[in-house]
Amino acid sequence: MDLNTLWFGILTTLFIGFFFLEGFDFGVGMLMPFLGKGQNERKLITSAIGPFWDGNEVWLIMTVAAMFAAFPHWYATLFSGFYLGALVLLLALIVRGVGFEFRNRVHSRGWHSFWDWMIFIGSLVPGLFWGIVFANLLRGLPIDAKKTFTGNLGDWLNPYALLAGITFVGVFLLHGAIFLNLRTEGQLRTRAGQIARLLWLPCVALLGLFAGASYFATDIYTRSNPTPLVLTIGAVAVLLAGGWGLIKGRSGLAFMASGLTIALATLTLFTGLFPRVMVSSLNPVLNLTVTNAAASPYSLEIMSWLSLGLIPVVIAYQAWTYWVFRQRVSPQTAGHL
Repeated sequence: MDLNTLWFGILTTLFIGFFFLEGFDFGVGMLMPFLGKGQNERKLITSAIGPFWDGNEVWLIMTVAAMFAAFPHWYATLFSGFYLGALVLLLALIVRGVGFEFRNRVHSRGWHSFWDWMIFIGSLVPGLFWGIVFANLLRGLPIDAKKTFTGNLGDWLNPYALLAGITFVGVFLLHGAIFLNLRTEGQLRTRAGQIARLLWLPCVALLGLFAGASYFATDIYTRSNPTPLVLTIGAVAVLLAGGWGLIKGRSGLAFMASGLTIALATLTLFTGLFPRVMVSSLNPVLNLTVTNAAASPYSLEIMSWLSLGLIPVVIAYQAWTYWVFRQRVSPQTAGHL
């Protein structure tokens, strides 16, 4: 395996970690104004992800930094093409972070309600954004010979991309509801389980619809590589099996299933894309690949050695954090988190 392929694999792993961890954060944030009945339960919701959400965002920082260093042309073309969307994403993440930190600082119904909706918006936007981005990476964008995006907003706000955004949002909502069912106690836990069961089959349908649309809008299933199709079938099958855990009240099993679904779906996107990193709708010759979008071999070699020390530390620290805060959150403990 050459270094270009290795770093494509590392980025795939980072995106899986990001979507798995931030996925339930986004889901919880979107459920905030609707699931919590009263200020005490909404405080309980923020306490459930309070020890984790900022650490989970480290995965986004690592992912974007790794893309910038390993595939600078991919980074430049992607974020110049999605400049407006990336700006809205950044503002949403800022507002969301401020909401988590400021929500409980003032005892006012209006104050709480305002920040609850800011957390909702700050969680909804990233799900939509990343779904739209990955759909367009697969479908193709107008990229010229200078690796420059030559289109406009209408090129990436297409029906297929919007379907992907809605699918991402739906799966993150399900992931977040299962997380709350796993992490909380009392009536909130019961309602989170009910919401998860309501979301389960629509998410299966959305995932299947997106896979079907991908067959017609992209070439990921019609290329010689059968892996994306196998992974897609696996993702749908695991999500279906996760429903059994929801019905039986086994929230741990259901959470593992939703997380594995996210991992398999992300692998589907990356294996369907490889060895490309961005598809040009103007001419396949102009596609950005792991070869023409990569940094120099020396840069990739240095980064490989650095990542061997950095990534295990991040994983170990987060594993320790989840172990320390492994107990369910109750109204009695919420105030201490």
